[in-house]
Amino acid sequence: MARVYLPFDFLVAFPILLVGLAAAGVEPDHGPIPTCEPVPGSDAELIHVAMNLEFLEAEFFLHGAFGEGLDSIAPYLAKGGPPPIGGQKAELDPLVRNIIAEFAYEEVGHVRAIYERVGGIPRPLLNISKETFGDVFDVALGHKLVPRFDPYASSLHYLLASYLLPYVGLTGYVGTIPYLRNYTTKDLVGRLLGVESGQDAVIRTLLYERALEKVEPYGVTVAELTNKLSWVRNDLGKCGLKDKGVIVPKELGPEGKLETQVLSSGKDELAYSRTPQEIFRIVYASGNEGVPGGFYPQGGNGRIARSFLHYP
Repeated sequence: MARVYLPFDFLVAFPILLVGLAAAGVEPDHGPIPTCEPVPGSDAELIHVAMNLEFLEAEFFLHGAFGEGLDSIAPYLAKGGPPPIGGQKAELDPLVRNIIAEFAYEEVGHVRAIYERVGGIPRPLLNISKETFGDVFDVALGHKLVPRFDPYASSLHYLLASYLLPYVGLTGYVGTIPYLRNYTTKDLVGRLLGVESGQDAVIRTLLYERALEKVEPYGVTVAELTNKLSWVRNDLGKCGLKDKGVIVPKELGPEGKLETQVLSSGKDELAYSRTPQEIFRIVYASGNEGVPGGFYPQGGNGRIARSFLHYP
């Protein structure tokens, strides 16, 4: 397979990222230097960080597959939280629709598992509109796309949008496990991580299969776009390289011997981990765990998420 990765020049790309965030209505923060250290919290509080992402995935997959969300299936799990903004049924081929439908029901189970084992949090306000995803893809490509990227327009678009979600959650689970105290919560997170990892692997495999295909009308390949999206997440997280596209320079591939990265792995081919603050910097699309935006216009819920915010 030909090389299709795009080398990333930070000095060029970071100003582009800031321009894109500004265009999306997100002001970059110039406050304290971001930290990458673990955040103290009870087992339930740490798992509630992940529950914010489980709500996001549940709503995006449910709407994409069925055109309706959690309120139509298990409204009690939302604990009175507001319905999401902008979800819609996607134009999916039968194969992808069946996969996304399975993911959707898995995410309902994940939210329920957390709710029943450690207690739930209210569903945060989520923005899963095509405009939100369009903003992310504008940033990734460094300019306003015309037409705007629409995650619901096709199977390929939906898979590229889905590329943004389970991987962030699984790195958060990897980062959470060492700080859990109880066997029952470790067992819960291990089981959640197993399925999240599987979802991410399926998405990456389907995209790798189409790695050289051009994403029309934008003139970039699937592989190039996965790398650009990964570098945006690396920049927003502010804690180094923890994200790679499906085709990479050989030195970043498995044992430095391949250019493939169907499964994203780091040193010794182990999974990357992220802290709660890294997670929120990414999903807020602000690069700051205290500045909501992106998929969470009002921020996440739970003690840890609210403690980061610049307002109660």
